[in-house]
Amino acid sequence: MEALRRLVEPDMARVNQLITEHVKSDITLISDLATHLIAAGGKRIRPSLTLASALLCGYKGTRHVRLAACVEFIHTATLLHDDVVDASALRRGAATANALWGNKTSVLVGDFLLSRAFQLMVADGSLDVLSILSDAAATISAGEVKQLMVSHDLAITEEVYLEVIGAKTAALFAAAAELGAVVGAQPQMRTALREFGDALGIAFQLVDDALDYQAREEDLGKAIGDDFRDGKVTLPLMVAYREGSQEARSFFENCMEHADTIGAGDLARAQQLIRSSQGVEYTLALAARYGEKAQQALMQLPASSARDALSETVAFSIQRGY
Repeated sequence: MEALRRLVEPDMARVNQLITEHVKSDITLISDLATHLIAAGGKRIRPSLTLASALLCGYKGTRHVRLAACVEFIHTATLLHDDVVDASALRRGAATANALWGNKTSVLVGDFLLSRAFQLMVADGSLDVLSILSDAAATISAGEVKQLMVSHDLAITEEVYLEVIGAKTAALFAAAAELGAVVGAQPQMRTALREFGDALGIAFQLVDDALDYQAREEDLGKAIGDDFRDGKVTLPLMVAYREGSQEARSFFENCMEHADTIGAGDLARAQQLIRSSQGVEYTLALAARYGEKAQQALMQLPASSARDALSETVAFSIQRGY
C-alpha cells in the first residue's frame, strides 16, 4: 500500500487531525477509549479509498477529508461492536477496548462514534453523501446480524457466505470509493468506483478469513483461530467440511455444537484438515478473482497516479500476510 499511502499522506494527516478533534469529549471515558482506538492505528484503507477516489476524479477541495473521517468513524464503531460480540481480547496487536473497559462502555462509545459520523455527514450537506453512507451503515448492521444467524451453521452455502461478507465488509469499501465521484462531481465514474470498492472489499475479507487459519499472530495483530473459536463458519472451514471424510465432518459438527469448549488441540486439528482440503488455497483463489474484478472496474477510469495507487492496493490486499 506504499503508493496509496504516499498519494493520500497530506490529506490523511488532515483526516487524523479531524478525527482527534471529534473524539474529544467532556466525558473522560469517551475520550480515553476513542483515543486508544485511534492510536492503535490500522491500515486506514477505507478512508484512503475516499481520498484517492476523490483525487482520481480531479477534486481540489476539502470535503473528501471530512468524508474520509466519517468513513473511519463508521468502521471504528463497527470494530468496537464486533469485538464485544466476538469477545475478542486483541486487535492490531493491542488489548481491545472491551478487554480494557468492558462491554457496556465499548458498545456505548461505538454508538458515540456513529453519532459523530452522522454529524459529519450532515455537515457535508449532500443528500447523495447521506444516502450512500447511511445505506452502508444499515447494510453493515444487517450483515452482522445475518452472520450471527448463520453462525455455527455448517450447511451455509457459498452464496450466503458471500452475501454476508458483501454486507458486513464490502459495503463500506464500496461507499468509501463512491464518495470520491460524488465530491468530484463525476457521476459517470460512480458505478465503476462502487464496483471497484465492492470487489476489493470482498477480496479483502476473503483474505482475512484465510489468514485466520494460517497467519502468524504477531503479524496479524490478533489471535489466530478467532473465527473458529467463535463458531464462525468461513470459507476455509466450509471447504474442509465439504471435502472432508465422515470423521472430519463429525469433528467440525462437534466443534460448532460446542464452540464454547474449543481448545488449542481442536484448532490445530481444524488447521490440519483445512490444509489437507486446501481450504485456504481455495479461499485465496476466490479472493484473486474478486481482485481481478476490482482491477477491471478500475480500468474503466482515467489513467492517473491515483488509479495506479488503487491498483497496487488491490495487489497488496490479495498478497498480504496481515
